Amino acid sequence: MPVSGEFLTLVSIGAVALYTLVTAASRAIDRLLALAEYYDVDEVLVGMTILALGTSLPELSSHLIASLGILSGVLDYQATSAVVIGGNTGSSTVQQLLLVGVLLIGYGSLDLTETFVRESYLPMLGVFVVTMVLAWDGNISRLDGLLLLALYLVYVGVSVTRRERTQALREPPSTDPRRDAIVAVGLLTLVLLSASLMLSSIEVVVDMLSLGGSMVGIVTIGVAAALPELTAVMDAIRRRSPNVALGTLIGSNIVNPLVGIGLGGAISTYYIPPAVVLWDLPFKLVTGAGLLGWTLYVKNGELTRTEGGYLLGLYFVFVVGRLLLFPGQ
Repeated sequence: MPVSGEFLTLVSIGAVALYTLVTAASRAIDRLLALAEYYDVDEVLVGMTILALGTSLPELSSHLIASLGILSGVLDYQATSAVVIGGNTGSSTVQQLLLVGVLLIGYGSLDLTETFVRESYLPMLGVFVVTMVLAWDGNISRLDGLLLLALYLVYVGVSVTRRERTQALREPPSTDPRRDAIVAVGLLTLVLLSASLMLSSIEVVVDMLSLGGSMVGIVTIGVAAALPELTAVMDAIRRRSPNVALGTLIGSNIVNPLVGIGLGGAISTYYIPPAVVLWDLPFKLVTGAGLLGWTLYVKNGELTRTEGGYLLGLYFVFVVGRLLLFPGQ
């Protein structure tokens, strides 16, 4: 298709909206963390709410706006579902493979403790299995969505009661709580507005190019939404504190399906492209389980730069395989 002025305008609008979405989400998290420090909120609770949900805020806001748009008839059901589902799986795959790979290469080596495997890694693999089973029939119903949300609440409840306090938050306490609260609300509103504009632009672009919506979601929302986690990874390498970043990356892989897909499914239901249940989720499950088995039984629980390089390669296998096997989805 010849490149038209309308097409370039839509792409530009979508890019600006996506950038605004990610930037506003990051700034909102900073304000909320400062408020949490000011009011001395328990660190475990903050980690399971502000940090876990906050780093996934671009994906979650996209799901919320998409579902409201589908419910009202403003956005197309199949195209919009495909875009946000692709963005969800794409973002979590970037975190699981690409960013964990970068973390390992940048830091050197990490030990997978029994506690981490039991409380974070195995729940992540379980979430992949549950999501794949629920999506296997090609849709996420409202009941499926409510089940995913209920599982997240159970996960939070168990985590809050079992986990010990962690290191202090990076943000200094708020010096003006009222101002920070107002700014945080304003930024969260901007996040939702940006998500609405971005989804509207992407829907038209997908229609104009006859592309698969989920693939577009993977390379747009999926990549951009992982930028906050990339910042966390680079900061962790600089501070020599990789466990915090690894916990955030694994945690986002739990939050994205349970809260993102769960919330959207409960509001509007979702159409699930075949590529998601035949490639995306199985790939994530097999690589996740394979890495765990390799690390525990071959490397005695240690992840090194070698595994980091494997993960980087696997991410590109994921993208190329997706393009070759499911070009229209």
